[in-house]
Amino acid sequence: MKSLRILIVGINFHPEPISTGKYTAELASHLAEEGLAVRVVTAPPYYPWWRVVPPYSGWRYQRENWRKVEVWRCPLWVPRKPSGVSRLVHLFSFALSSAPALLMQLGWKPEVVLCIAPAFLNAPLALLTARLSGAQAWLHVQDFELDAAEGLGMLASLRPLLSVARTFERWLLQRFDRVSTISGRMREKLHEKGVSPEKTALLPNWVDTDSVYPLPDGGETLRAEWGISDNDVVVLYSGNFGHKQGLEYLIEAARLLQSEPPIRFVLCGEGPMRAELEQKVSSLSNVSLHPLQPMERLNLLLNSADIHVLPQRADAADLVMPSKLSGMLASGKAVIATARAGTELSEVVEQTGVVVPPENAAALAQAIRDLARKKEYREILGRKGREWVESHWSKKNLLRDFMQHIIGA
Repeated sequence: MKSLRILIVGINFHPEPISTGKYTAELASHLAEEGLAVRVVTAPPYYPWWRVVPPYSGWRYQRENWRKVEVWRCPLWVPRKPSGVSRLVHLFSFALSSAPALLMQLGWKPEVVLCIAPAFLNAPLALLTARLSGAQAWLHVQDFELDAAEGLGMLASLRPLLSVARTFERWLLQRFDRVSTISGRMREKLHEKGVSPEKTALLPNWVDTDSVYPLPDGGETLRAEWGISDNDVVVLYSGNFGHKQGLEYLIEAARLLQSEPPIRFVLCGEGPMRAELEQKVSSLSNVSLHPLQPMERLNLLLNSADIHVLPQRADAADLVMPSKLSGMLASGKAVIATARAGTELSEVVEQTGVVVPPENAAALAQAIRDLARKKEYREILGRKGREWVESHWSKKNLLRDFMQHIIGA
């Protein structure tokens, strides 16, 4: 095994339980277990709660060793109510505070500097660190944050600067030696932004199919704990309560189905929209809100569903591949996704579940109603989803592929 020194730069990391932090941590741990020397420059954990969680501090540098990985934590400002401008200040605070920690790694002489986006604001200094240390500069894009923020209207007050930001993004992308991303459409977008195809790689997010799998009792323990009867058809959403998810349409679908008592909506998560969602569902007897569940209860949670629902705003299409889909499919339960025809999300779910147009509560409600009445069809879709994810998104296979790309860098 070729020994390499790998420096990973990213704002999200363990113990964040979902999204980018989870995948970055699992990648770093895998590389270290395989004998590579791994260091991570990151922030204290704050996502999806939008507050730094104890015992970490948002105002001082910290170091720790986690699963053979040296972790350098840098100060971070976290807004209580994230908006377009406050998110930029938040990201810039980490880009600024991480600069000394990155420059201190020059003496270690990393051979690969892997920058995880988001946040893209870290990319310039990661690139500089790679150049000064003679390392290969690698950018892994989990989310086209500029495109997504613009599409969701989060940068309306900064519109005059968007043209400059897009030009700088294009220039910077082309400077990296390697640029990878998590879906085929996102890889095509890299090419549209001027990155040479031979410099790009498709490295999807994964799911541990040994940890998430169909349970014989279908999550009865959790259903009983939450007062859900055997006759209820549970429609589950679990993840970030953010703006690009289109959760308002899921709530409206629940409102349209209030008169159909066997259908029960369960929402588990944290995020900037939680207070708003609590207010919206307060008058709905068929909706219950719960905190994000710990990892040791994830499989139980996913199995408690009869139908998983994956809402997505139309303007977020193909700017990100929702990582939560892999767990939904691995649990062996039916999935309904809202996506435009022709998007990669739509093409995946069409093979394993049901797709409805985005931002259409009536269509979503009808799809839920139809599946709720067809238990055998739900079971067929669940088996299809499980088979698909085992073939395409297995953690063991995808981590092996990622490592082979790094070793061959």
